Amino acid sequence: MNMHSSDATTAEEAIAAQEALPPLTNEDATRVAMQNTLLTPRFYTTDFDEMDAIDVTPVRAEWDVLIAQMKADPNKGHFKKTADWDTVDWDGMEPKLKAEFIDFLISSCTAEFSGCVLYKEMKRRGSNEDITTLFQLMARDEARHAGFINDALREAGIAVNLGFLTQSKKYTYFRPKFIYYATYLSEKIGYARYITIFRHLEAHPEKRFHPIFKWFREWCNDEFSHGEAFALLMKTDPALTESRVNKMWIKFFLTAVFATMWVRDHQRPEFHKALGVDPAWYGQEVFRKTSEITRQVFPMTLDIDHPRWQPTLNRIQDANVRIAAGERQGGMAGKLKALGGRIKAGANFVALLTIPVQKNAVPDSPRLEPVY
Repeated sequence: MNMHSSDATTAEEAIAAQEALPPLTNEDATRVAMQNTLLTPRFYTTDFDEMDAIDVTPVRAEWDVLIAQMKADPNKGHFKKTADWDTVDWDGMEPKLKAEFIDFLISSCTAEFSGCVLYKEMKRRGSNEDITTLFQLMARDEARHAGFINDALREAGIAVNLGFLTQSKKYTYFRPKFIYYATYLSEKIGYARYITIFRHLEAHPEKRFHPIFKWFREWCNDEFSHGEAFALLMKTDPALTESRVNKMWIKFFLTAVFATMWVRDHQRPEFHKALGVDPAWYGQEVFRKTSEITRQVFPMTLDIDHPRWQPTLNRIQDANVRIAAGERQGGMAGKLKALGGRIKAGANFVALLTIPVQKNAVPDSPRLEPVY
């Protein structure tokens, strides 16, 4: 009997379990996953030697506790269909909702698998036992998540070819410190997103139009622990969060991640309508949770209640609509329309950066536990 990806103890086993499944006509899903835009998940590479040189001695006590929790593997066997998996009427699903939900699943699968690829490569390249152990465990979790989403997609008759993505998707180089900021925020905002949806659907189960949402609590707890690991990595070098230049980079990444989420979520109105969630409320709620969490290691949070915050985000979203319309239109007129949209988006992103941050004191120990 073949192993299911949810029972795999390594990323390699989880990927092999997916590849052993019967093939599907998945060119469309893989093509979407292959896209590289400002809003689509990317695959990253970095200076692996620099990461391998990290010394976790300054955070040893917290590090050993976290690694022990991850080795205990509380979610082994969780990410697979059970009796709680309701039958999904894909053919009867409203077409716009179906298209947006499939896009959501493909994007989520790609994001999870991009983490798996990066962590797996860090483990393969490294010799530092602390670092390679961590990334092996995180790669395992992300591979399971990607496999589970692919299982859900297969019910709709499609799947993302994970092996093809590994070999063919364009990789973006980030310096290690940028990997820390971007990945830490990705994991923590992922937690905030999933737990917000999970709690909302707990209170409104009639809005749960697909069973995958039932699995979000354990899923987001994996995201949370991954973020904890990157918080500890940043604590090994105080300059990463305390130098003037790096504080500017932290503000940039916070703003970029929040703005990207806002724009991406507003592209899926039918998806959020089906959930019974207003995208603006959802965005602010996720930003609030993420900001509260990131106080553990970042010396600042963004002022998401500033009077210019939401109006500027909305102008970036309007600019994104203009870009998409120009690209669909094509020709010189379309190119000019898209260019105008990009200029507007860039100017308003700079405007977001001019909003003063809210400074906070960083605790000596960054370790947190999920409470939402």
